[in-house]
Amino acid sequence: MRLVTLVMASGPGFPGGSPEHRYEMEVALTADRRLDAVAWAESSVPWRARRFWPGQAPREGFLHHEAETGWSLRFPPPPGAAADAAPQALLRHAGQIRPGEHLTIQEPDGREYGWRVVGVEVPPGPVAPP
Repeated sequence: MRLVTLVMASGPGFPGGSPEHRYEMEVALTADRRLDAVAWAESSVPWRARRFWPGQAPREGFLHHEAETGWSLRFPPPPGAAADAAPQALLRHAGQIRPGEHLTIQEPDGREYGWRVVGVEVPPGPVAPP
């Protein structure tokens, strides 16, 4: 698994991007550095996702894949939001996942933002005993 970090590159209200808006996803990648749908389907644990927005607590969610619609980031509604609020952001044009590459995320309100991959690394975890 890899920890992928995305920062906003552009979008409505943010023509120059915003490094304060960030997503992190724990994913498996194929040999050609794309999100691995086979590994996702075979995984016994959800692939974690986190959303960081200025002035808001981080939101915990997960990455989901469907053959018909592709990849999405799913987050439970924030406190005080309607339980039926759209819980997902759709990943569009997700090609190779490596630093410097771009992808598009369509937010639940329908607006699309460009995101730049700024990190792909092994996520921190427990240290294996010697």
